[in-house]
Amino acid sequence: MTSIDQLICQAINPFDPATFKPGNFWYEQPDLALEVDSIHQEAIAQVTTILDQVITDHQTRTLLLAGDSGSGKSYLLGRIKRTLNPQASFVYIDPFPERESLWRHILRYTVDGLVQTPTGQPESQLLRWLKQLAVLDPKDTKKWGKIKRSRIIQKLKDCYPSGIYNATEFFGVLYDLIDPDRYPIACEWLRGDDMDDEGLALLKVQGAIATEDAAQKMLANFGRIAADTQPIILCFDQLDNIARTETGIIDLQAIFDVNSSLHNQEIRNFLVIVSIITSTWRQQSSHIQAADRARIDQQILLRPISLNQAEALWAYRLAPLHHRAEPTPESAIVPFNRGELEQKFPGGKTHPRNVLELGRRLFQRAKTEGVNTEGVNTEGVNTESVANRVGASGTDGAIAQRSAETQSSQSVTAPSPITPTAGTGTPENLVAAFRLLWRQELTRSQERITRIRQLAPPDLIMMLQEVLAVLKVDQVRSRLLPSQTYTNQSLSYAARPLDNLLDHARIGLVWNDDPNMTTFYHVMNACRRVVDLRLCQKLYLIRSGPIGKPNRKSYRLYHQIFDGNPHQRIRVDLLSIHYLATYHGLVNAVHAKELMVAGVLMDLPTLESLMRKARILRNCRLLQDLGLVWGRSRPAATLEEDTDPVRVSQELETIREFLLDLVNTHHILGVAMLIETATGQFPNVPETQWQNLIKDLCKTKQARLLDPKAKLEAQLICANN
Repeated sequence: MTSIDQLICQAINPFDPATFKPGNFWYEQPDLALEVDSIHQEAIAQVTTILDQVITDHQTRTLLLAGDSGSGKSYLLGRIKRTLNPQASFVYIDPFPERESLWRHILRYTVDGLVQTPTGQPESQLLRWLKQLAVLDPKDTKKWGKIKRSRIIQKLKDCYPSGIYNATEFFGVLYDLIDPDRYPIACEWLRGDDMDDEGLALLKVQGAIATEDAAQKMLANFGRIAADTQPIILCFDQLDNIARTETGIIDLQAIFDVNSSLHNQEIRNFLVIVSIITSTWRQQSSHIQAADRARIDQQILLRPISLNQAEALWAYRLAPLHHRAEPTPESAIVPFNRGELEQKFPGGKTHPRNVLELGRRLFQRAKTEGVNTEGVNTEGVNTESVANRVGASGTDGAIAQRSAETQSSQSVTAPSPITPTAGTGTPENLVAAFRLLWRQELTRSQERITRIRQLAPPDLIMMLQEVLAVLKVDQVRSRLLPSQTYTNQSLSYAARPLDNLLDHARIGLVWNDDPNMTTFYHVMNACRRVVDLRLCQKLYLIRSGPIGKPNRKSYRLYHQIFDGNPHQRIRVDLLSIHYLATYHGLVNAVHAKELMVAGVLMDLPTLESLMRKARILRNCRLLQDLGLVWGRSRPAATLEEDTDPVRVSQELETIREFLLDLVNTHHILGVAMLIETATGQFPNVPETQWQNLIKDLCKTKQARLLDPKAKLEAQLICANN
């Protein structure tokens, strides 16, 4: 039998912020623990009603979803997606870097969303959406593939005789989606990627979707066909990190310009959801033209939740532990009680994040209060203390003690600081908690981004600028290239002493990986002008793809400029892209006031400081190649076969750091749980090696086993501080 007290000591804190950071609903893991049916049910009903109207009359509509920080806006978008996905296709639009390419940004993310496969479905939204076209004989896709391409194109033209932009090429690419071999390249064209001549010839198209006008008309094509399939829901979220105007305010007007165009030009079958912090909307809405504000069909304000709903959130988080406990706890929220909610939120209302953060702090205290970490015996679990704590009512001494620590005069408030238990709340443990969060988010980026060209150069330049701020690089300026078309693929910054350049020198950077050699020529020509005009003293070209054949002008220009003295080419690796994208996601969350680390609501200076203290970027090869960090990129864990002692030593150091971060963050853990969690992060480490690694931490006095002679499943490990 394993009591609930023992399980609490052994467990990973189920309220850890890493488990409820929101974001793009296609890539964040669905968090069913937040889906208490009654929470925001009214908002879901309102969205359902307006979607039904779009399905009925095909008219595009717009919803404004507003809520305070921590009210659950991003989670609600994910829940709406999971609830309504059978009736509509969902698209999550990341913050855009500049208004000049906003339509292309939306098109790219629209196709990226459509190619996602909903949970439990055999194929992507795009294929499901396409096969609902009756004209294409969706009941027999094999037969469809055997029909001549020209015949399918003509049938589609007959079905849609007007309102389709570039109909022959568009319908031809839709046909190519059914061929598994052509599906990836057809998606690339639809999302607006630049393509080489071979790819264009394979799809029988003349060129890429390279202008704002073409992107807007391509979205209109999707809307036109959606009348016979499913409407498309465009979700704009985390808007506090979108491009800014010349006056420094976020460019909400650009989004509402797009929204008004959807309405005014009768681009049909879209439901636009704009998710925004209430305070941001109040501050910025006056900068939006009245006619554009009038295009909002409905505003939904997320309200605080009740204490009954808060208690249900706790119960969902604790349920996995309760299911394993013997005997079963009498209350669904053990080791908490209702009185702790009532004293913390005397007004009876709060936001979901506040409830989860309070749960994190109280659970951490429950772990440490019940264990005598000064001893070396698991008998140190003080079951009487835990029992008293669990059984207390809202008026007993234990609750009175908590009242002094958590009392608040506000009905909706974030949890005030609870006196940190050993191993929590210190700067070192904040860094440890952040490293754990980083590794989790990096893994998600690696799952999401599978090729270097998946992100557009303007997005990558914006992400690189954010990282340069972490490294305190001076005088970063965007738009180095004099070419208006490609200037958003470049930046410059002040040289540092180690760059061996003169004082006040600048380093330029151009990021272009488009395979089309005509595009590459224009970029090289712009680079030549940068060099001739001496706009920088050293120019880097970031490009992983080919540079063409020797007989091309672009090839000769490239070799004239980037011969390494002083201008150089850098071949970026995919892991560097993952680093940039991971940090960008955290920046988005910070601007949206959605990133919590060890009980601290992050702002941008704190996030940048944590990145430096945790030395996160030291293994980013791109930054190494630019001379901005020093380190050595670490390979994946392959300790069973790797014979290089340097690589093995580096990987072992990474694993030890991860183990120690877990222990420092949770203070007390079951050894079996520690190994299980670490194995998920480093699956190639031999099972027999984990205990040796843990013993090493104890030998160096970084951690302690409370009962090394107990069975593995009963052993506890704690931080040695």
